Amino acid sequence: MSKLPIFDFWGLALALMRRILYLGTRTQVFPDTPEALELRPDLPVCYVLDERHLSNLLVLDHECGVLGLPRALHPMRDEAYSSQRSFFFLSHNERGRLVPNPRVSAAPMLKGMVRAAFADPRFDVQLVPVTILWGREPGKQHSVLKAQLAESWQQVSTLRHLLAMLIHGRHTMLRFSAPISLREFLSDGIDEAHAVRKLGRILRVHFRRQREMAIGPDLSHRHTQLHTLLNMPSVRAAIADEAREKSVSPVVAQKTARDFAFEIASDYSYAVVKAFALFLTWVWNKVYNGIEVHNFDRVTDVAPGHGVVYVPCHRSHADYLLLSYIIFTRGLMVPHIAAGANLNLPLVGSILRRSGAFFLRRKIKGDPLYAAVFVEYLHLMIDRGFPIEYFIEGTRSRSGRTLTPKAGILAMTVQSFVRSRARPLVFVPVYIGYEKLMEGGGYIAEMHGRPKKSESLLGLLRAARLLKRNFGRVHVNFGPPLALAGFLDAHHPDWRTESTEEQAPWVRSAVDATATELARRINSLAVVNPVNLLAVTLLSTPKHAADVRLLQKQIEHVQYLLAESPYVASIVTCDMPSGEVIEYVRKFDFVEFHPHPLGDMICAEEKQAALLAYFRNNILHLLALPALLACLVSHNQMLTRQRAREAIKGIYGLLRAELFLPWDEQELDEVIDRAEAALIRRGLILGDGQSGMLRAPPPNSETSPELRQLGNIIRPTLERQFLTLALLQHHGSGQLTRASLEEATHLLAQRLAMLYEFNVAEFPEKLLFANVIRNLIDAGILDVDAAGLLRFDKRITHAAEQTELLLAADVRHSIQLIARAAAPVS
Repeated sequence: MSKLPIFDFWGLALALMRRILYLGTRTQVFPDTPEALELRPDLPVCYVLDERHLSNLLVLDHECGVLGLPRALHPMRDEAYSSQRSFFFLSHNERGRLVPNPRVSAAPMLKGMVRAAFADPRFDVQLVPVTILWGREPGKQHSVLKAQLAESWQQVSTLRHLLAMLIHGRHTMLRFSAPISLREFLSDGIDEAHAVRKLGRILRVHFRRQREMAIGPDLSHRHTQLHTLLNMPSVRAAIADEAREKSVSPVVAQKTARDFAFEIASDYSYAVVKAFALFLTWVWNKVYNGIEVHNFDRVTDVAPGHGVVYVPCHRSHADYLLLSYIIFTRGLMVPHIAAGANLNLPLVGSILRRSGAFFLRRKIKGDPLYAAVFVEYLHLMIDRGFPIEYFIEGTRSRSGRTLTPKAGILAMTVQSFVRSRARPLVFVPVYIGYEKLMEGGGYIAEMHGRPKKSESLLGLLRAARLLKRNFGRVHVNFGPPLALAGFLDAHHPDWRTESTEEQAPWVRSAVDATATELARRINSLAVVNPVNLLAVTLLSTPKHAADVRLLQKQIEHVQYLLAESPYVASIVTCDMPSGEVIEYVRKFDFVEFHPHPLGDMICAEEKQAALLAYFRNNILHLLALPALLACLVSHNQMLTRQRAREAIKGIYGLLRAELFLPWDEQELDEVIDRAEAALIRRGLILGDGQSGMLRAPPPNSETSPELRQLGNIIRPTLERQFLTLALLQHHGSGQLTRASLEEATHLLAQRLAMLYEFNVAEFPEKLLFANVIRNLIDAGILDVDAAGLLRFDKRITHAAEQTELLLAADVRHSIQLIARAAAPVS
């Protein structure tokens, strides 16, 4: 046991140097609370630093004091082992060298602790790896030139580190990792020397992963990587096929492939990312009242050692900028984003490319050489561990609902992982919720049939006027990661030994299952905001108008149902008082306020209602089953629990396909029971336990219209589905094409809206009916034969029969009458 000196001269000198260092140093620490480390107070703590730099030690000791953690420069005392300090360096430069010359050898302190642990079975110590990056404090950089001395994968000399300290001292990031129990590590039965080597290797891998998580994997120059890409066997085969099929020389085909590679590939620049983050900070402060991030710790927990694919919902062009900004400002490597070639505009495309974007064409079928280059580029990114981001919906949702996923790039990702399995791969679902959309007016125009405007530099410049407007708050919620290997194990246990060809049945099935699972997970992360609450309640009133007092009561009902929902563990609810909800939304000009002697009124004009419909649809899936039960009881006034269950199960398949509801049929009874109990507790339905009857409140009671309005939340969706089913039944199986059915439903919906004033802002829009039909096909209820005709079986009839219990007789009659009167569409 070493003796401790009475007077610690070096300790005093280090304390003085620490004070001098912090005259120009500011540090962002992760995590920012000591409780997050879950250190045991009865065991000593020893910090592990990667490279030997005095500045790193001083920063560590200072931040330990700030957080109330054991100090790194204080002695570590135990009966079995004592030391003057509570830290060691894993590797270091030889003293006095101004150029990098790293030596990697076991630290004497690590050897001593391992020796003590072998000698005394009682002895244990908590090893806490600490990563310190100079020039990587997110969101604080104000000069692009400083990026030249920011953290990188190059070996750092003492001189270069000193310059980095001087320039980046105020932009330093420190991350404490979870403690490692030395005793638990030694429980494998290995000898002392082996234990020292293994522990050193594990710590080196850990530090590499931490650096990779913050600044990205160590890839060589872009040109070198693309050279590797073009020499992949599949690309070389595609080049040969291109030369043969188009009768060109191999040199010409090679140049075409090279042009494709440069068209696709990102050209990531850390300097550009920092400058762009600074610019976005200014933009967000202009247009948003704040960005609220939920559950980001799920990403930091899984990022080290994993390939990460971020899978957000797609609501706005701001999505990918927001997500990259959030990830960067929390100390992680920005993902490489799959961007549509339509965004590869002059100047803009270059900035996006150097911020990590790689570009793909909307359609790659019919060009096998381009497809081969893109597939191999994506595989290279995944194989080397770069985080990636893409939107499985393929395009921005114009309706506010989660769209049916497109399997293209997801299928490439699954195949890439199955092909090499270089590292574990996880998908991180992300929900992004807005209180007001920058593209809101354009979405309404597109829903009414106006062609989508192509992206252009002029259009981007015109969008600058949006900086003068207020778009409220943005909420971003990160979900639990989906480990692809585990998911494939559950879906197809033999996937490791099966064929990985794209057309292999198990691959197609696995991709479809993964896409559906991710869509459901995104939906389960919804963040409910005040605009969602007002939209879902106001649009369920007869004329999109309501007495303020009654609207407040309806908002409270919805808030209660959301708090009691099976989704409650994953969603973020809005607890704002109902009166404040209304006042908050009024600021966005979504509604009109009309004072009245008998009670103030809130109403939405036609354009306002169309905008609100988008935000109602954001959370429609959260209320689907309570609203469906409310619709049943309100329409029938009284029915048995059993009959209600049968009706819900009869229509559930269609709703599940459209709204990506997560429950299997076996789980449905429990979910229905939960919705029923919540409605009974609110006094909206009356349950008789003995007779098994469900009753609506008396027609003259205050709760009767409240129940009816809850049912109206889901009614437009049911009406759209019934109109589609009625047309299919009228024409018969094998008589309509997909396009003709879309056109027929669109025209008949327009007619119904004019004749009967159907109560929904976007009811007749063609895009929504196209989604209904696509969901029926994806769910296997409709099948497209070789001739392009839609075929179906008795499941269509069974689902249509349930509408008798859900829709009023005049609505059903109107739909059936117009369906029968419709001229045959070919």
